[in-house]
Amino acid sequence: MSSQTVLVDRKSGIAIVTLNRPEVLNALSPQMAQELRNAMYELEADKAVRCIVMKGAGRGFMAGGDVAGFNENMDNLQVHVGNMLDDFHCATRAIVRMAKPVIGALHGPVAGAGMSLAMTPDLAIAADNLMMTLAYANLGTSPDGGSTYFLPRIVGRRKAFEIAMLSDRFDAAEAERLGLVNKVVPADQLDAAVMEWAERLANGPSYAFGWTKKLIDQSFNSDIDRQLEEERAGIVACAGSADMQEGIRAFVGKRKAAFKGE
Repeated sequence: MSSQTVLVDRKSGIAIVTLNRPEVLNALSPQMAQELRNAMYELEADKAVRCIVMKGAGRGFMAGGDVAGFNENMDNLQVHVGNMLDDFHCATRAIVRMAKPVIGALHGPVAGAGMSLAMTPDLAIAADNLMMTLAYANLGTSPDGGSTYFLPRIVGRRKAFEIAMLSDRFDAAEAERLGLVNKVVPADQLDAAVMEWAERLANGPSYAFGWTKKLIDQSFNSDIDRQLEEERAGIVACAGSADMQEGIRAFVGKRKAAFKGE
């Protein structure tokens, strides 16, 4: 299947993944779920890619699942939804699992599966025209896409219940206050702000970033003894990397480190 609903552009160690169904606000379809899964698997394995940016084409990041498609498959809805989520959830796992940073560039409507996907990257920058809602309750369904995993970890249990069950909309300022995005910028500065971070990360110590991502993610299910053991394993592993040796030499030499991601 040719990639039509998900576009991937690589340059200078950065891969830009664009959700590309702008005519329907990038609503998640079975084809998009499959292409997103395939793109993330490919980028996870691509050693030349050191940072990934996720964005949406057109007026918004993603306005949720393709409800029109649900309606067309009403007689077989359980199979239709289940098959689509198999691919979508594989993409989610790949984003979390991969040992490289992922940044979400969020703008316009970010609803339902779009909000779930927006919580998956390690970092997120939002345009000031962002409008978020989890929205699943409006369709009479429970959430998917990892939202019930990420949301309480970001905003806390009580607030997660409010966002999930009441499905109210909130703007970029509230998303930043809740910790759902790292910062908010004017809409016409979103791409520049995201690429600034992406370039910094792509030129950073990629091996160390992989360990950092693993350590932070596993800390929620770890006790202090296990976490300290894993931190020791991480820094010992990094001590054998070219990047840490370069970092030490640069520090001693009072110059900027030139990391190669090794």
